Amino acid sequence: MLFRYSPDEKGRAVRKALIYTKNEHGIQRDLVAPDAARIIGHLRNNGYEAYLVGGAVRDLLIGKSPKDFDIVTNAEPAKIKRIFRNSRIIGKRFRLVHIFFGETIYEVSTFRSLEEGTVGNSFGTMDDDVQRRDFTLNALYYDPIKEQVIDYVGGVKDIRARRIKPVIPLKTIFVDDPVRMLRAIKYAVSTDSAIPFSLGRAIRKHSSLLQPVSPSRLTEEIIKILNSGKAAGIVASCLRYDCFMYLQPNANSLIDSRAGFADAYRASLEELDALVAAGDEARLGRKIAFMIRDLVAIVADRAVPPAEAYAKAYQECRRFIMPMNPPRIELETAVRQCLKDIGINVRAARSRERGPRDARGPRKAEGEGTADAVDPIGDEPGRKRRRRQRKPNPVTSA
Repeated sequence: MLFRYSPDEKGRAVRKALIYTKNEHGIQRDLVAPDAARIIGHLRNNGYEAYLVGGAVRDLLIGKSPKDFDIVTNAEPAKIKRIFRNSRIIGKRFRLVHIFFGETIYEVSTFRSLEEGTVGNSFGTMDDDVQRRDFTLNALYYDPIKEQVIDYVGGVKDIRARRIKPVIPLKTIFVDDPVRMLRAIKYAVSTDSAIPFSLGRAIRKHSSLLQPVSPSRLTEEIIKILNSGKAAGIVASCLRYDCFMYLQPNANSLIDSRAGFADAYRASLEELDALVAAGDEARLGRKIAFMIRDLVAIVADRAVPPAEAYAKAYQECRRFIMPMNPPRIELETAVRQCLKDIGINVRAARSRERGPRDARGPRKAEGEGTADAVDPIGDEPGRKRRRRQRKPNPVTSA
């Protein structure tokens, strides 16, 4: 076992973290995306620290191939942007860098300090950054070059013991960011871990803090649940900890008041989980259909023309999923699918004709489709500018 040391206020070396070596953590190096390792290596070559962090490390430790590879470094966003040509800085308050490799985006963040609490945007050190992570299973750093896991908070033991343990004190973790309650539930279900009594009590106590959370953030969390392959279990746990009434209040109301709706809703989500587990890359609208199909079965009117039945069903479903606010076209797709399943066929609206602006196609991300996109972190010189060809002067060239 190795250790990581940092100086204290008097400059003395103090042991801060455990370092698990390749033989101790058991991570399969080939599960790491080559481009993610390449980004880390290039940051190192430019004199910076860089690691994989968060859910990717958690998944690697349990032998699961991560969907996303988040990277953390001590390089500030502007410096990262200068190193990686095919990148852009995003965010106004919490600034991050997105690095593009083809259609894949890697998110790179800078170590944050505790000067402004656990939600501030001041840059800091790795020792500070770890204290801002929500739960121990997400507070691990992996070095794919040395193949080492750096553990400040006992996260490796907690993952192996299947327990969800907060890093931030319970009195502030959910006050600072209520969405952490949903994450705790999601992590527990997805890793088959237990939520300790004290953590569960704190979630119930603070669940009402979810009510003022913006629809965009709640929409993002709901979409993650739909894509998780564990939606039925996550919703059941949200109901148990009094969170679902703020996530999907209308569904929660029907579950409580209408006989049989709870069982039907759970069965629909179980079918969605089976679809995701089978690797079906279904569009969002098809997944939303599993959320609304039991409501559509209740409100659909077969005695009216299909277009009228669709209009009514759409309005009811729009209210039903609030505060979730998905793209309109995805909800329309979901409603048409649910109506079709019960024998009401509604033709999809024609897509509008492409105007002059649309004819150019979707706007490309910064750097995408250029010579820089071939080798965004290489040291090769950029593409030379084309020389402008002068138009012949009609007077002098006559």
